[in-house]
Amino acid sequence: MKKIKIIGSILFLLIAHQAAFPQQKVNLGKYFSALHKNQHFNGNVLVAENGKVIFKRSYGYADFDTKRLNTFATQVPIASITKTLTATAIFQLKDKGSLKLTDPVIKFLPDFPYPEITIKNLLSHTSGMPSFDVLMDSLIKAHPDTVLTNKDFLTAIKGTKIPLNHKPGEKWNYDNTNFVVLALIVEKLSGLAIDEYFRSQILKPACMTHTFFPAFTFYHYTNREKQNLAIPYFTPYSYSGQRIRSDSIPFLADYWHKYNFRGFGETISTVEDLLKYDQVLYNGKLVNAATLKEAFIPYRLNSGAYNIAWYGLGWQVDRDSTFGKVVNHTGGVAGLSSVLVRNITKHQTIIVYTVGSDNAHIYAIDAMNILNGRNTAYPKINTANLYAATLLKSGTKIAAKVLRLAKRDTSNYAINEDDFNAVGYDLLGGEPVYRLKPPHHYQQALEIFKLNTSLFPSSWNVYDSYGDALRQTGHFAEAIKMYRKSIELNPKNDDGKEILKKLLKN
Repeated sequence: MKKIKIIGSILFLLIAHQAAFPQQKVNLGKYFSALHKNQHFNGNVLVAENGKVIFKRSYGYADFDTKRLNTFATQVPIASITKTLTATAIFQLKDKGSLKLTDPVIKFLPDFPYPEITIKNLLSHTSGMPSFDVLMDSLIKAHPDTVLTNKDFLTAIKGTKIPLNHKPGEKWNYDNTNFVVLALIVEKLSGLAIDEYFRSQILKPACMTHTFFPAFTFYHYTNREKQNLAIPYFTPYSYSGQRIRSDSIPFLADYWHKYNFRGFGETISTVEDLLKYDQVLYNGKLVNAATLKEAFIPYRLNSGAYNIAWYGLGWQVDRDSTFGKVVNHTGGVAGLSSVLVRNITKHQTIIVYTVGSDNAHIYAIDAMNILNGRNTAYPKINTANLYAATLLKSGTKIAAKVLRLAKRDTSNYAINEDDFNAVGYDLLGGEPVYRLKPPHHYQQALEIFKLNTSLFPSSWNVYDSYGDALRQTGHFAEAIKMYRKSIELNPKNDDGKEILKKLLKN
């Protein structure tokens, strides 16, 4: 009798869980529709549990110029999610007995100039290796028109005297160079170029038929490669709807014409292919379960403490999840972000990419919350950006009307101190991003900062920022007043105190 009751209870829980899916689907639809409506999201999302797709939807354009829509077949530069493929290749070689994760790199690459670095250091971003910008600097200067590939990497750094940034295992520092070296190890042991290894040992077993590796890593895609590609568009200023094709930005195009290294960011894939990849990682078809378990543990530094990012071996580990063991890897290029989130405990998967935003990971975590029944605030219109855009286009009176509307409709409009602060600095104009010369809207910037002090009069930071803007624009007497107010509200504002001292001396 007890056995029957237990089976009945299990069936009830299963039915109840399945019955929750329609509501989860509705809630996910509301969330992502609100994101898209409020111009925060333009891309694809896929949510699955135990390999079963619960929610899958496309929003907006894959190419804003041609108005080509996103579809489930849209192919996406997944950038650093590629690092999980390289890690998988290393794990496969480990499972075959070809290497140990504790092996020094020089065991396989004798010309490697840092004998103390191990494979684990590379996988965990704790090697201390300089970036390839630093390592390749002299070669690039001597041969400015050369396109460097994996074949050139070891030759270029053989015998280098450039020191490590820190001892291996001492600190964590995310750097693409680590995974270029890992790719070289895979190539050495397998006898295959890393792209070919990926195709034969990962893509084929996973049936990832819509994933490929372009001729160039970023921003130099051929017309054929771009036929079904999500084109990255960079939004340089938060207050405008301007979008710039990332491949049209000279600095990006020039930079990624010098480097065509593999193993860290070159993959083009789809949300559906990434789900296939996710599933073969679960079923042990690619890597032994014990090896993956080790990969999903945050790497401990020489001190015994976990690294600051809680990065494992090729995977980011979520330290705050209440839903079980959650790992992920993000991917980002200028104008596009992507993420693969895996709840190992519940076999839940969230895959997101979005054009024109770097918030894919935030949206995926919200989706994980919704999937698990946790209340998640629906995205609202960024009032600060709307106010600033209106201010520039139509002046103070019309902008004030926008603000009054937002105050009356707080269910749809967000009035946030940090948003106004951010757009104020955007209007002020700062350091060039990707060497694009920023416009300076000083008058409107000051108006925004002043408005923020009236919206949030008890915040020390709004007065500090307003003081900074006044100082930068030569209004020193007014800046002094703002810094004094900021310090009054926060006596621990040491940076403000130092600036105030300098202002008072002048």
